Amino acid sequence: MTSSAIRLFWALLLAALGFSSLSGCTNPNLVRVKPWQRGTLADVTMNPDRDPLAIADAEHVYFSRESATGGRGVGGSGCGCN
Repeated sequence: MTSSAIRLFWALLLAALGFSSLSGCTNPNLVRVKPWQRGTLADVTMNPDRDPLAIADAEHVYFSRESATGGRGVGGSGCGCN
């Protein structure tokens, strides 16, 4: 590649990164929870740990597939390399 092609590549990459950081994806109003939505999000049905039987079932399926136990919320796959 020539130096002008490399400069063009970096300029386009920088422009794409600048555009993505200034686009609507970084708008803080998009992730704000409205006061009337907080009650819905605080409902017990939104809690992932609300059903102990479902959690035990999911753990059993995970153990059966991966041959590993635990690891909920912790990095790693049960191999002990962390």
